[in-house]
Amino acid sequence: MRKLKLQMHISLDGFVSGPEGQLDWIVTIGSDQALGDFINAQLDSTDTMILGRKTAEVIVDVWEDIANNQQDSPEYPTAQRIVRMRKIAFSKQGSAIDGKNIEVENGDLVAVVQALKNGPGKDIIVYGGVQFVSELIRHDLIDEYHFLVNPVAIGHGLEIFSEKKSLKLENSVSYKNGLVVNSYNIG
Repeated sequence: MRKLKLQMHISLDGFVSGPEGQLDWIVTIGSDQALGDFINAQLDSTDTMILGRKTAEVIVDVWEDIANNQQDSPEYPTAQRIVRMRKIAFSKQGSAIDGKNIEVENGDLVAVVQALKNGPGKDIIVYGGVQFVSELIRHDLIDEYHFLVNPVAIGHGLEIFSEKKSLKLENSVSYKNGLVVNSYNIG
């Protein structure tokens, strides 16, 4: 069975975005080669990315711009992987999102994700957003959690956990840009 891996930025105080969805507190990968290597290894172990519609509408354009126009960017190899990867945006409305290798899924979230996990291929990665990830967590669909803990407390914001969830820390690595990646399995 394919694993569903969450990779998400989180603040020291447990928020994944500001109260209005702000992400201006996130530390960029930048030139931290070791962190870029971690993220690219995660992407190389997967062949499908799932996202909520709102997140897809934002990040698909960002990554395609880097892949097409910013070959000098340290994030260029990551952008290339994401652009080439199959992406499924889950939406309760709408049937199309502009971008390469992206499809929109309007079906039942749990049934579709279970079918993806039971299908052939590499693992599946999820990048967000808040409501989408919260639903995946609520239905116990995530197998691995990879939190990019940013060295900042934002005071208040949006969370992805609505109830107790026991996780087992598998690895914790700090990077020179201040991020710490904590990787967990279901406890």
